Amino acid sequence: MEKIKIGILREGKIPPDRRVPFTPKQCAMLKKTFTGIEIIVQPSLVRAFEDSEFEDEGILVQEDLSDCDLLIGVKEVNISDLIENKKYMFFSHTVKKQKHNRELLRSILEKKIQLIDYELLKNPDGKRIIGFGRFAGIVGAYNAFYAYGLKTKLFDLKRAKDCFDRKEMESELSKIRFEPSTKIVLTGFGKVGNGAREILDLLPIMEVAPNEFLTENYSEPVFTHLETADYYRKKSDKSFDKSEFYNNPELYESNLNEYIEKANIYMSCHYWNNASPKLLTNEDLKKCLSLKVVADISCDIADPIACTVRSSTIADPIYGYNVNEEREANWRDDTSIVVMAIDNLPTELPRESSEDFGNQLIKNVLPLFIHNDNEGILFNASQTNHEGNLNKKYQFLQDYVNGVIT
Repeated sequence: MEKIKIGILREGKIPPDRRVPFTPKQCAMLKKTFTGIEIIVQPSLVRAFEDSEFEDEGILVQEDLSDCDLLIGVKEVNISDLIENKKYMFFSHTVKKQKHNRELLRSILEKKIQLIDYELLKNPDGKRIIGFGRFAGIVGAYNAFYAYGLKTKLFDLKRAKDCFDRKEMESELSKIRFEPSTKIVLTGFGKVGNGAREILDLLPIMEVAPNEFLTENYSEPVFTHLETADYYRKKSDKSFDKSEFYNNPELYESNLNEYIEKANIYMSCHYWNNASPKLLTNEDLKKCLSLKVVADISCDIADPIACTVRSSTIADPIYGYNVNEEREANWRDDTSIVVMAIDNLPTELPRESSEDFGNQLIKNVLPLFIHNDNEGILFNASQTNHEGNLNKKYQFLQDYVNGVIT
């Protein structure tokens, strides 16, 4: 096999991100399994895994990574830390022309760096092969109940970020107390939605079919898990055709409000794009008199769900939304819905989310470096090349690099 020296970067973003692309045990396993792999880890004071945990597994910890073939991290690398003519892999958050990262992409081009973005690693069918979606769903669902406990004063959960690991977080679920009439709606069946299901499945809540959720009364807590066909319908005849919906979304409208009007908690884990009809307007929310918490785990700001006016943070995880006045308000007010819209949820469980991410890297990505990339997955995920240019697929970013954001 081809020899490859991998450098694991220290996360430099503020606020700090405690995750790693590989855990200490995964690093040790890789070295043992593949004789051609060498791993060096930059020291860090903020990682969920201490430097000594890597050293205990026989992994070299040192500042200098200039001799590495591949430099990998999790989030954006500080511009001052970039090394010229290297191959990097991390979430750059530039492909959607995010204004705050324009200088990062410009510097990557100036330093003739090949940037492989995790977000762009996809199989030939266009499906992403790596991400933190599952743990976004897990932590997001837990945070929905954390917010519900605060709003109703029925129980008080420890913050996920303050739990040592997932096991401790899940032990907190025993504190949850529901009123018998509690009803919950979950949208999304991808990795995020299925991650949220992992938490719901640990609780004494009965799942019911969407039509039963709308028509039946229950004497115990229930939830329903909605498919896209459940909450979108064709304007003309109320039918749903999946292919038509994705090709011509303007022909459709949302009927999600029918479910949310009966719900106390709504967990949003669906995929949404700008062409899709809005899901919950202000007028819809004004009719949702029982709704206490919107956990917008997908966190699409101000478009699909009207009360998600901004993202929240791990330090300040919730805010209120006054439906009648259509503005942010104190979440403690009786007239406010509590909104949880943290956009980096997996960071709250950094040890387990790192392990899950590392397993995906080992299974789906690392073999492409070690053996071959016959399907061009790495090439197609490379926004830039060592000549200091955007690759052909990403030429549409040139105006963004030049300072013209459209």
